[in-house]
Amino acid sequence: MIKAVIFDLDGVLVTTDELHFAAWKALAERLGISGFTRADNARQRGVSRMASLEVVLEKSDREFSDKEKSALAEEKNDIYVKSLSALSRADVLPGVFEFIDYIKSKGIKAAVGSASKNTPLILEKTGLADKFDAVSCGLDTTRSKPDPEVFLIAAQKLGIDPCGCAVIEDSAAGIEAAKTGGMYAVAVGAAEHDPKADISIGSLESLYKALKIFA
Repeated sequence: MIKAVIFDLDGVLVTTDELHFAAWKALAERLGISGFTRADNARQRGVSRMASLEVVLEKSDREFSDKEKSALAEEKNDIYVKSLSALSRADVLPGVFEFIDYIKSKGIKAAVGSASKNTPLILEKTGLADKFDAVSCGLDTTRSKPDPEVFLIAAQKLGIDPCGCAVIEDSAAGIEAAKTGGMYAVAVGAAEHDPKADISIGSLESLYKALKIFA
């Protein structure tokens, strides 16, 4: 029986993909790296900041030290955080507020499990901060998806066994993390039809409408 739903952030609750893409592209261009594409950006979905940086740097002929990589990751984050100033409730994806209210009306807890260290800021900017019983993010973890750590921490904060949790994810790494952690995996958006998922949906809005029809 599902007692909690753990949501990924980007691509599931809010849409910040374009902001991430613009920030990484700006960093790539400053480094003289050409050819950073949306396909490259898609490979960064669901993984840590440092893993995302490697996707950019693999296009460079230069070798970077760990210290340089840390500085570059912070540079990208500074660009990204500045762009969050314009973020608002309007950036929440359709059906999110309604779906969260629906599951909570059924006694099901809600949490966020995201690799982003900016999760608290994004939740605050979009009016989602008070909707969740727990938040697990890059500030809590040392390992990135597909390691299940971020979801297991969310379950621990909720006080619910992993087998009682459903994870909603839009990345292959996130779906793998959910299954490795012993959780029910719901693929949405870019991860729709992921073969490792227990179920696939087009969007939270479509799932909410289906639940309301059969409630």
